[in-house]
Amino acid sequence: MDIRIVTEADWENWRKYDAHILKEEFLNKVHLKRGYVICEDSQVIGVLRWNLFWDNVPFMTLIYFDEHYRNKGFGRKVMDFWENEMKKQGYEAVMTSTQVDEGAQHFYRKMGYQDCGCLVLNIPALEQPMEMFFVKAL
Repeated sequence: MDIRIVTEADWENWRKYDAHILKEEFLNKVHLKRGYVICEDSQVIGVLRWNLFWDNVPFMTLIYFDEHYRNKGFGRKVMDFWENEMKKQGYEAVMTSTQVDEGAQHFYRKMGYQDCGCLVLNIPALEQPMEMFFVKAL
């Protein structure tokens, strides 16, 4: 497995995994180096993107893999890689979130993340199941 920082040339592959991001924000991720492309045998199999919560805590906003590569340890390896990169950059903690109806919450807890709050969006245009937030000290 190879993990590398996203580049502009990754846009077409990125869109296969991340339908939530506009191209302008994708280009911001490229410029700020806040995205990773995950490859296996030179083929893109997943992506990870992040930003800064409160402008000082790395917050993983998306990790996504091809179905074939799920539940095979790739997520753990990518999360370990990202956490190590954040530690090298001097950050003391990382965060992420998931909806309560998604199974990712169990994965994050196994990775050592602790529940730290939730968000309920009940505005019709943004309505979704409750969002759970997680934090991990590095």
